[in-house]
Amino acid sequence: MRLQEDDLNNIIVTESLGKAVQTSDGTLNILSAINLTIKAGESLAIIGESGSGKSTLISLLAGLDTPTSGSIHIQGQSLTAMNEDGRAALRNALIGFVFQSFQLLPGLTALENVMLPLELSGNPQAKAMAAALLQRVGLAHRLTHTPKQLSGGEQQRVALARAFVTRPAILFADEPTGNLDSKTGATIIDLLFELNQENHTTLILVTHDAGLAARCQRTLRLSAGCMV
Repeated sequence: MRLQEDDLNNIIVTESLGKAVQTSDGTLNILSAINLTIKAGESLAIIGESGSGKSTLISLLAGLDTPTSGSIHIQGQSLTAMNEDGRAALRNALIGFVFQSFQLLPGLTALENVMLPLELSGNPQAKAMAAALLQRVGLAHRLTHTPKQLSGGEQQRVALARAFVTRPAILFADEPTGNLDSKTGATIIDLLFELNQENHTTLILVTHDAGLAARCQRTLRLSAGCMV
């Protein structure tokens, strides 16, 4: 089989990946024939104009959405052959997320937000691990603060800590500095790449920022749903 011959260092492999939806005007092809190989530990920037399919692509790669054609393999497992429970289990085991809008739970403290994914997996060291990572991102003095008591930059630091606390094999970051000013955004990006290197994580980053994309090892440009 093709997959058995693939380099074991390839953490994500897609073949002829496509996504189409039906509209009142007919079929709309959001992504077409995406053939992509991403190696373990690699950093990849996905760039392109708004509407080019960037967010759809990472949703497919993370198993948050399902393709209409083609296949996705993650660490040798066929993501496209899994049901929703299987995809959720794979996400919990392998994948972390950082979003533009932080996605913190407003009723939880910074510490509780970072502890949550560990608690869901039954990790008895959740509190200690979360506190240590919040200290690593410079928020040891903010453990008991809720998101509304934190600045945008501090909220994204909490989000970074939450993303890395499970030591994911793959981290998806969708416009992680989109809601931050340029100075704060630069600090967050420095921290993101530091944590990524420390944890040997595969980083897949969606961005409109050419300077940020240039910090990744490789860049993939999408245009109208196709690789350029």
